[in-house]
Amino acid sequence: MRRKPIYLDYAATTPLDPRARMCMLPYFDEAYGNPASVHSWGQQAEAALEQSRARIAANLGCGTDEIVFTSGGSESDNLALRGAAFAARQGRSANHILISPVEHPAVLETGRQLQQLHGFELEFLPVDRFGRVEPGDLAERLRPDTAVVSVIYGNNEIGSVNPISELGILCQQQGIPFHTDALQAVAQLELRVDELPVDLLSIGAHKFYGPKGVGALYVRRATPMVPIQTGGSHERGWRAGTSNVPLIVGMSEALEVVAERRRTDIQDFRKLRDRIVDSVLGSVPGALLTGHPTERLPNHASFVFEGVDSNQLLAALDLAGYACSSASACKTGEPEPSEVLLAIGLDPRLATSSLRVTVGRQSTSVEVEAFLTSLPEAVSRLRAIEPAFP
Repeated sequence: MRRKPIYLDYAATTPLDPRARMCMLPYFDEAYGNPASVHSWGQQAEAALEQSRARIAANLGCGTDEIVFTSGGSESDNLALRGAAFAARQGRSANHILISPVEHPAVLETGRQLQQLHGFELEFLPVDRFGRVEPGDLAERLRPDTAVVSVIYGNNEIGSVNPISELGILCQQQGIPFHTDALQAVAQLELRVDELPVDLLSIGAHKFYGPKGVGALYVRRATPMVPIQTGGSHERGWRAGTSNVPLIVGMSEALEVVAERRRTDIQDFRKLRDRIVDSVLGSVPGALLTGHPTERLPNHASFVFEGVDSNQLLAALDLAGYACSSASACKTGEPEPSEVLLAIGLDPRLATSSLRVTVGRQSTSVEVEAFLTSLPEAVSRLRAIEPAFP
C-alpha cells in the first residue's frame, strides 16, 4: 500500500489553517456585500474589512491607516518599489534604486522594469557568500538621490536572514524609504514594525497558513508613495479594485494564529531543520548547505549536490512521495541556474543542482526521517545513471 505523500515545501505555500477557513465561509454566500456599498450588506462587509485591518495592524504593531490590502506578496512588492520610486522622483528628483541581487523576482523584475522603461538607475548591493547584505556595503552606496532601498528579510531560496534593523537605521538616518519583502519571515520571526526601522513591508497570506490571492503592504505614515493602480478610491486611494473580503478575513485570522503559536512553531521547526541539515551533510557526499548556517529561517534547509540536476532530483523525490522545491517556487522548472545561487558565488553548473526542503506545522519527525532515508538513495541513483553535466 502506497503511503501518504509527504509535503516538505512550506516555503512555496502552506495549507489553509482551519480557523481561517471557518472565518471566511460566511463572506462567500451570506455577508457577500460590496464593502463600498452604502446599504446594510455593504456596511456588514465593510465592518469585516476594517475589523480585519485592525487585527493585522495590531499584530504588526502599526496603525490601521498604514495597512494596504493587496492581491498578495508580489503585488505588495510591486506597489512598494514602484510607488516609492515614482514618489521620490516626483518629490526630490531621486533616480537611484538600490536592491540586493537575491530578491524575490517580484522585486528583481520590478527594479529592472523601472530601469529599462522608466530610466531609473538600478544598482545591486553586494552580498556575502550566504546571500546577506552587510550594513557597511549599504552605507557606502546610499546617495542623496537614492529613491528607495529594498532588501529581503528572510530569503525564500536559501533561508538566510538579513540584518534588517541595521540596514533600516542607515536608510532612516538619510531619509530614504526602506522596503523589505517579509513574506517568509511573518510566520517564523518576531515581526513588529513599531520595533523595526522599515518604511514598507510586504506580506502574503498563503505563506502563513492563510488563503492564496491576498496580501498586505505596510506603509509607514508619511512615507511618500504614488499609487500604481488607478480606477477607484479603495484602500484610501492606494489601490483600486473591490476588496476581497473573504480572503482578507481569512488572512487576519491566520495572522492571529501565527501570533499565538509562533514561538512554539519556531522551536519545532528548528529541531526538524537542524536534523535535516546535519543528516544531509553527513550522509550525502558532495552536499553543500546554501545560505547562512545559523542566521536562517527556522524551517528552511537548502542544498546543492555536485553532479545532480535539480529537476531530475525533484522528479525522483516526487515519485518517491516527497514534495520539495529547487530554488524559488516561482522559478521551478526553469533551465537557467538560480540568480540567487549565482549571486552568492556558486558555479553555474552547481547552481542547477539545488534542493529546498522546508517544514511546517504538519511536519513530523517520522516524515523527516523517512525523507532522510530516501534522499541519499535518490541522489546516488541519479549520479549512477549518467552525469548530470557533460
